[in-house]
Amino acid sequence: MTRAAKSMIVQQASAPAYGASTAVVFGVLVLAALTYALQASMVSPALPQIGSELHLSPVGRSWIMTSFLLSSSVATPLLGRLGDACGRKRMLVCALAAFAVGSLIAALATSLSVMIVGRLVQGTAGAIFPIAFGIIRETFPREQVGSRIGVLSAMLGGGAGLGVTLAGPIVDHLGYQWLFWLPAGLIGVVTMAAVLAVPDSGVRADRRVSWFGGLLLASWLVALLLGASEGPRWGWTSPQVIALFVVTALLVAAWVATERRASNPVVDMRMLCHPTVLRTNVMALLFGFAVYSMVVINPQFVETPPSAGYGFGASVSEAGSYLLPSTLCILVASVVAADLAGRFGWKTVLVAGALIAALGPVVLLVNHDHSLLVYVATALFGTGVGLGFSSMSQLVVEAVPAEQTGVASGMNNNIRTIGGSIGTTVTAGIVAGGATSSGVPTEGGYVNAWTVMAIGFVVAAIVAGLAPRRPARALRIGAPGTSVPPAVARSVAAGGGARS
Repeated sequence: MTRAAKSMIVQQASAPAYGASTAVVFGVLVLAALTYALQASMVSPALPQIGSELHLSPVGRSWIMTSFLLSSSVATPLLGRLGDACGRKRMLVCALAAFAVGSLIAALATSLSVMIVGRLVQGTAGAIFPIAFGIIRETFPREQVGSRIGVLSAMLGGGAGLGVTLAGPIVDHLGYQWLFWLPAGLIGVVTMAAVLAVPDSGVRADRRVSWFGGLLLASWLVALLLGASEGPRWGWTSPQVIALFVVTALLVAAWVATERRASNPVVDMRMLCHPTVLRTNVMALLFGFAVYSMVVINPQFVETPPSAGYGFGASVSEAGSYLLPSTLCILVASVVAADLAGRFGWKTVLVAGALIAALGPVVLLVNHDHSLLVYVATALFGTGVGLGFSSMSQLVVEAVPAEQTGVASGMNNNIRTIGGSIGTTVTAGIVAGGATSSGVPTEGGYVNAWTVMAIGFVVAAIVAGLAPRRPARALRIGAPGTSVPPAVARSVAAGGGARS
């Protein structure tokens, strides 16, 4: 490395990457993340109306959600890796632009095929999260990184609840098309703000990407989510579902072998097998399973007419209000999580979050005859999820090198999405399994579903308790308060180039 090049790196490392504009940058990232999270859930309550206007079968309606999850699951790690390699601002703008275009296509759709195209394009915006985590880590002072990432992570859970809450009034007063028009307009503004306000990445990893590894990753994710989404309809023991799961296992084996040999893998297998990352991803799967299950199952429960022996006969708009305490508590918990972690450690906060979240379905198991108890349950649920999401993201970011922030956090969010897809299909199957001849689920179906959610959170708490109290960080970021990227600091200290 030449002296001039080293001098340039030192100047770049010593120049602060943060200042008065960080509030604007964070605001742009929060709006982008929140809009994506809203879109991930607010379409669900409107599926009956969308299906009626587009003349869709129940299978066709389900694909409106499945296509979004599939696209997000595939695009998140790939675009997260490209963000690490080619510049996070560039990929953030591309993801936002795709989100806006997909929203426009979905708003104008007059057939299932066009709607699915729009949802597929929309789903690529799932990469907003890993890209935003990387931007925060390289832009903000070290002491702010944990709280900022925590708030952004909470957008997934908080936005899911808020999306269901907002869907009713929007559909009732404007029509379901505005579930897409409104995000398209907002994301258009956010995209322009990102172009103007978000700083370019100061350091790049190697620009090469293992595209064959990316293809295998996309293939096994598609096979897995197809099997999970179609299992209740085809039957979990049907030849089609079993074949999809067998294909998934074979593709995962091929993907792992390919990524281990690749010089520039989409996902570094050594990073993925890091004890902290591995445990956190297991917890992400369990949290995602329960969070999306609660968002789907609870509105159905409160909308059930009392003549069924349970439920409150709530409208779509009223059903959304039952999730409002969860949304507010997620946002509050994500803000205070960093302060709690400073006192007790992220591991303790994560264990506490899982146990508090488990109390939500437990309250409903004990008594679900009064609407006040539903509000209490969702508040407990939201508090635990907010603490859990913030902790998981921070633990992953602390455990991996800066140049792998995007792909590591992207996989963590991706695993939440996979857990959510599995959770919604499994719990929906549990609830529907005890339906009466009239098609109305029995009360026991909901009790079984809440039991599964509570068990999932308890298992997550146990897994979190087995993690080391402080993860062995792959890199250290200089002195407190500095935003020098770890790769730069290591390069200067060692007298070599920045490692990819």
